Amino acid sequence: MQAQPYLYFKRRRGFTLVEVLLAFTLLTALLLALNVFVLSMGEIWGRNREKRLFEQHVRAVSRYVEDLLRRAVQPPAESAAMDATEIRLPAGANEALLTFELPAGDRRLVWPDHPLPDVRCAFAARPGLGLVLYWQSRLELKFADDPPRVTVLSPFVTGLDYDYFNANYRAWQSQPVLQRDPAGRWLTPDRLRLHFRHGEYSAETAVNVPRVTEGLPPF
Repeated sequence: MQAQPYLYFKRRRGFTLVEVLLAFTLLTALLLALNVFVLSMGEIWGRNREKRLFEQHVRAVSRYVEDLLRRAVQPPAESAAMDATEIRLPAGANEALLTFELPAGDRRLVWPDHPLPDVRCAFAARPGLGLVLYWQSRLELKFADDPPRVTVLSPFVTGLDYDYFNANYRAWQSQPVLQRDPAGRWLTPDRLRLHFRHGEYSAETAVNVPRVTEGLPPF
């Protein structure tokens, strides 16, 4: 009878309690670090996204203001199409603002009835509202009696200043209200300066005030 070979089986040793606790501790630390990383990156991404949206809003509003001013002086605009004058506000008081004329109006203006041409407009910054556009058609029956309508353009505008270029000193001067010349006439500013703020973010832009030109527009 042939003898069977003796088989040796090596018994596998299990993990000790110390090793299990050490592995659990390392896994917990890894998950905690990963969680902190994800939360921090999400916070940074969210803050950057909010900042980008704010910057896009600033650029869009500034371009819209510039576009309205350009359209007001395109031929056949008259010399009075851009002027600093006093207008009656909805509150009842008069205030000197930079007014400009839009012969065809603007699609963002919401009329109570059918739209009218020859719209007189003016920008202003109002607490609690932001940048507003006052507008009213000269063809309205009660143009001289009724106050203009109000459209809010941006709730993030906290101020609007008027920039004048001093040719004698070759320097810019920023004023919170329109200025007068020595004869008492209102002076048309050279730029509008818009101040934006949203939470911790702030911005400032300057929009050139064009002048009425003769002939065809350059483009």
